[in-house]
Amino acid sequence: MEGCIFCRIVKGEIPSHTVYEDNEVKAFFDIAPATPGHTLIIPKKHYENIFDMPEELLLKTTSTAKKLAHHYKEKGYGAFNIIQSSGKEANQDVMHFHMHLVPRHDKDGLDLWKSMKKGVKPDFEALKEKLKLE
Repeated sequence: MEGCIFCRIVKGEIPSHTVYEDNEVKAFFDIAPATPGHTLIIPKKHYENIFDMPEELLLKTTSTAKKLAHHYKEKGYGAFNIIQSSGKEANQDVMHFHMHLVPRHDKDGLDLWKSMKKGVKPDFEALKEKLKLE
């Protein structure tokens, strides 16, 4: 997609610090990392979000995240957050499907759950009726 920064990275128009690449997927370091080793995993073909992704490519992208997590674990990282945001309301800032693999360690200072609302008491029965997959 024209103008997409990730598509430009795939084409080689913008340099990246690539840690993994095959015919369908590319993984490279985030230029504004939450922690050292913060890696973005993207499909090479442009898909805006999870709703557009073909199932097989979604599985391949997720499998790549797992492969990288295992590799990083062998290199000394023991914990990870794997984050995928779909849609502006979910804070997706680049409209090209991507996953964040964020290596974690004690005292890294990152608290992803800090902004969660405490004490929210949803009507679980109503939510279940609305959202239950049958």
